[in-house]
Amino acid sequence: MPIDPDSPRFARQRVLPGVGGAGQRRLAGAHVVVLGMGGLGSAVVPALAAAGVGRLTLVDDDVVEPTNLHRQTLHHDADVGRAKVDSATDAALLLAPDAEVRPFCARFDAGNADDLLSGADLVVDGTDDILTRYVADDAAARAGIPLVWGSAARFSGQVGVSWEARGVSYRDLFPEPPADAGLSCEVDGILPTVCTVTGGLMAGEVLKLLTGLGEPLLGRVAVYDALAGRTREIVYARADDAPAPQPPAVPAHAGASAPSAPSAPGEVDAAALAAELASGAPPLLLDVREPWEADLVAIAGSILIPLHELGARTRELDPAASVVVYCHLGVRSRLAAEHLIAAGFAEVRNLTGGIDAWSLTVDPELTRY
Repeated sequence: MPIDPDSPRFARQRVLPGVGGAGQRRLAGAHVVVLGMGGLGSAVVPALAAAGVGRLTLVDDDVVEPTNLHRQTLHHDADVGRAKVDSATDAALLLAPDAEVRPFCARFDAGNADDLLSGADLVVDGTDDILTRYVADDAAARAGIPLVWGSAARFSGQVGVSWEARGVSYRDLFPEPPADAGLSCEVDGILPTVCTVTGGLMAGEVLKLLTGLGEPLLGRVAVYDALAGRTREIVYARADDAPAPQPPAVPAHAGASAPSAPSAPGEVDAAALAAELASGAPPLLLDVREPWEADLVAIAGSILIPLHELGARTRELDPAASVVVYCHLGVRSRLAAEHLIAAGFAEVRNLTGGIDAWSLTVDPELTRY
């Protein structure tokens, strides 16, 4: 059975300002792809599983070795020789037996990146492989989703967020891969707690992005120095942008102007939306799922614009209309609703629980997936 966001295990999380039941439901409905089951993944995966993220895809092509065990706490002595994704899946399911955890034992590359990120809400790169990070950055940009990345070596770690749809990518920080691979744990060593702190910061960014909490590390890199016990920040921006990165610029529409301080999108549940659609003034329904999902099932009368295409196709929508955005479970649609509000749309709401909640509450004849 799927994760229950109302479970007592999340009680101490739901009481946090800005999380509540709605935030916990967003976590339960989220799909996160995590790259790398090493030292950083060993902090990220348990944190996300325990926090109630409903679906995790774990990607790594490596096997567990004895030299991993001092920092890669997803794995144990008995796992030596096993695929890391298998022992990581076991560890995640111990913390979240109701979560959907999918292991993928392969290297994340240009050949499989788009398939692995299809339908995902966010990708985390904990591989500490610079070339993989560029592949992940490009694939996340195509999918329209954020990339949370981290690196750790010796006594320091770095964490950042790249999100092309919000005007900043990893290539804005490092336009081209470096000529050398940089530091490596094998040659230069790693203090295990650097992985713990860095991975914890990465997991925190994931939870913030999925729930809407706080200020993500967009255009900023947090640098942790274990020897000094300090964290400092590096700010960067796209070369032709202002010093501080802003949400993506959207062409103005006739009769509408972008608000100076965009508000958060509202929420509407399936029953209330059904009543509105049956009224004389139905809202515009925007489906931001992938075409293959819409082919399976859709709410009648909706317009399909996949999330990763929304930035380029915003002009197709009327900014004065009342818009309700939906996806599978309500996470991607919330990101889309935030984009529309930043673009100056007057009234935007997110369908809580997505089309899955609609099929459960309004139309049980619809296909669930």
